[in-house]
Amino acid sequence: MSAKELGVDLGTVSVLVYQKKKGIILSEPSVVAISKKVNKVVAVGNEARKMVGRTPEDIYAIKPLKDGVIADYTMTSIMLKEFIRKIVPNLFFNKPIIVIGVPASITSVEKRAIIEAGYAVGAKKIILIIEPMAAALGAGLDIDKPKGNMIVDIGGGTTDIAIISMNGIVVRDTVRIAGNAFDEDIIRYIKKNMSLIVGDNTAEEIKKQVGKAYPGEENKEIQIIGRDTINGLPKEININSDAVYDSLKEHLNTIISHIKMVLEKTPPELISDVMNDGIVVTGGGALLRGIDKLIYKYTGVKTRIAEDPITCVARGTGKVFEDPQLLKRLMELYEDI
Repeated sequence: MSAKELGVDLGTVSVLVYQKKKGIILSEPSVVAISKKVNKVVAVGNEARKMVGRTPEDIYAIKPLKDGVIADYTMTSIMLKEFIRKIVPNLFFNKPIIVIGVPASITSVEKRAIIEAGYAVGAKKIILIIEPMAAALGAGLDIDKPKGNMIVDIGGGTTDIAIISMNGIVVRDTVRIAGNAFDEDIIRYIKKNMSLIVGDNTAEEIKKQVGKAYPGEENKEIQIIGRDTINGLPKEININSDAVYDSLKEHLNTIISHIKMVLEKTPPELISDVMNDGIVVTGGGALLRGIDKLIYKYTGVKTRIAEDPITCVARGTGKVFEDPQLLKRLMELYEDI
């Protein structure tokens, strides 16, 4: 895969770009900062994220992707173009072929929006791949064989669950509960039970530092600062893993229910493969401590976390270029959209 062949994980939380032999060459938040005064984009990615909650009134930051699909077409196009320009400086003479990962539940209208955004960047060709398939490729699974592989990809906006065999999705389900929903759970819990208002970045840090998906995991503690809901003044408190688990357990149970539904719909021949090889968890949500133990407890299927789970989808999009048959199939699948 050359510089003109790129794999992109266009995620709700962040955009990752993969290039063969170089690995992940870009990883930046899916955020755009806009100035109201001049109605112009002033920053994207890392620079824009620094502005969230810290900007004057005339500058506001938005997240143009929601649940893994485009919520703001114009801002997504601008953001993606800025990212690709960092990798391919002269897009006019070096039009890249780009493979983009998309949620399994994506509609035809949403597919068209992503394809058009890609061409607006200056791409020569845009090819889409379902994220659980890309995640399976990135996790090193042999999805081209007549064998059942089960993947649970917990991203920022969605959790995609799929049984994959012979480069195709046999059974799949998507639930719009993932990392962002977990952050919102933590924010609501702290406000209700601790009378403190915290922002998205604080909630995400709590999740990363002390969050857990399984009650038996070690109970850790972190100190946080927010605004007291009673007097409006700054306040410092401690929050521990048990409290975070309490805030997340309802949504975690929903994800487990969807995993069980996929298993129930899986053909007997493939379910035996899944029992033998287990479930693989990818995405940022895979880093929530004990998520593998939780899945195993309620399904009875051994579960493992993929190596470097956050980058699995991005690495998988890049691997498409190494499989001519899969590349051809994906190109045929989306050429009429």
